[in-house]
Amino acid sequence: MEDYTLKLKDMKKIVLFLFCMLAAIANVNAQQVTKTTHKKAVKTDVVTTGNMTIRKPSYICISTDNDQDQLIMDGTKFTMTMGKKKHVTDSRKNPQFATFQAVLEAVINGRAIPASEDLTVSAKGNAKVLTITPTGKKRRQMFTSFVLVIDAKTSAFKTLKMNDRSGGFMEYTFK
Repeated sequence: MEDYTLKLKDMKKIVLFLFCMLAAIANVNAQQVTKTTHKKAVKTDVVTTGNMTIRKPSYICISTDNDQDQLIMDGTKFTMTMGKKKHVTDSRKNPQFATFQAVLEAVINGRAIPASEDLTVSAKGNAKVLTITPTGKKRRQMFTSFVLVIDAKTSAFKTLKMNDRSGGFMEYTFK
């Protein structure tokens, strides 16, 4: 009976060790982020910090201001929380986000960036600049364009800028 108890204690230690290792690995994909919110009518930009978590194949969570502001892509579902306001859309129903989702998934998974009439790709030094300008009903769109800058060699995110209809923007800078 003592041998069994000793083995059970050893098993508990092993399970605890594996759990700690998994927790550490899960945090490897976390990256610090600074969010700058610019409103055309306001003189001073609002700057907050937080982090971005990526899980393959299609999950990104950018969380700033102590989790009060979040931008989450979970498959085709996009959720944006700003303060107490929550906006939810699905890229299968919202063409504005369909190209955005395809680009983000390609970058996350190290695949070629798919061609699209909404997408312009250019090079700027050691970076690729991906500009998504959605077409369609402009009045209903939350953003007029998305500009994603990634490292050309590593495909690491550098910045994501989302321009709104009023001339303002939200820009995430990744470290």
